[in-house]
Amino acid sequence: MSGYRVSDVMTRQVVYLSTETPLDEAARVMKEADIGDVVVTEGATLAGMLTDRDIVVRAVAERSDPATTTIGQIITREVVMIEQHCSAAEAAALMRERGIRRILVCDADRKLVGIVSLGDLARQLDPNSALGDISEQAPAV
Repeated sequence: MSGYRVSDVMTRQVVYLSTETPLDEAARVMKEADIGDVVVTEGATLAGMLTDRDIVVRAVAERSDPATTTIGQIITREVVMIEQHCSAAEAAALMRERGIRRILVCDADRKLVGIVSLGDLARQLDPNSALGDISEQAPAV
């Protein structure tokens, strides 16, 4: 990871959904975009992040109705940001320190420009990493 900046490894396509979005719709969006997270907004304000883990732990495990539960009810409201010119090693250290797998990436004006995940960092370090595209590495069952 030495020499790499967050901007070199981050995902630039950010998907935004409103806090009022039903959980089942959010899950469909995530499936269609092949992503594990979306940025959640309340009007023009950043409200938090929804991850696939949030869906499992805060909704499925609690037997919440996905058609009537909104993502605003289960999102992670405390988001962590890192500046795009920080090193990939700094991003990895921040993830380790906070016990998280994704960090929002901003520019110098604190405008959101991407997301960096543990998987993004692993793919940069080792393109054949197990955290990369698992579908290509896992045997068919």
